[in-house]
Amino acid sequence: MFIDIVSDLICPWCFIGKRRLDQVLATSIGAGVVPRWRPYQLYPNLPADGMDRATLMRMRFGAGAERRGVPQAILDQAASLGIELRYDRVQRVPNTLNGHRLVDWAGTGPTQHALMDTLFRAYFCDGRDLGDLEVLADAAALAGLDRAAALEFLRSDARVDDVRVEIERAYEAGVSGVPSFVLPNGYAVPGAQSAEVLGRIIERAREIDDGPVRIIPDHH
Repeated sequence: MFIDIVSDLICPWCFIGKRRLDQVLATSIGAGVVPRWRPYQLYPNLPADGMDRATLMRMRFGAGAERRGVPQAILDQAASLGIELRYDRVQRVPNTLNGHRLVDWAGTGPTQHALMDTLFRAYFCDGRDLGDLEVLADAAALAGLDRAAALEFLRSDARVDDVRVEIERAYEAGVSGVPSFVLPNGYAVPGAQSAEVLGRIIERAREIDDGPVRIIPDHH
């Protein structure tokens, strides 16, 4: 059974949601469940090379926004999952289109799922610029993909339009926040749900046999 996760690479709740899903996948409830990562952009209009984070924070939230701390609730929930969010290391907010292209190129399965964790850690823990193709290629290699092949793909324009179409479909389907977990029956659950809630909705999805109606269609 597939579970689609609509997410952005620079969304802390997506990182938290991924780790909570991992907790479910490690149990009998997660047996046979295959995560399938779908693209979304919180800032689709960012320049191709991204933007200085302090500048973006001021533009969005006003003067002094860049000096405000990360909400403690996010830090605490991340820490409970072994994630140390280090926004002090984040200098640039990337345009995530190329990162999503890389995730798409990795294909559905364990490698793609591992790549998501690698990309989240690179941004949130190490402060690396996910708009840099070399950084993305490094992440691909850490996830077990061929670095040279990944870099060659990223330097091309392959699947640019396809990924943009998927992002638009997510907007059109009403996804307004991420993560959003979409089950095979078309049931979508927004937010970084607890492992208990994710487990229940996976069990419920198995009980319903309405066919594979998905908000985001598969193109692989």
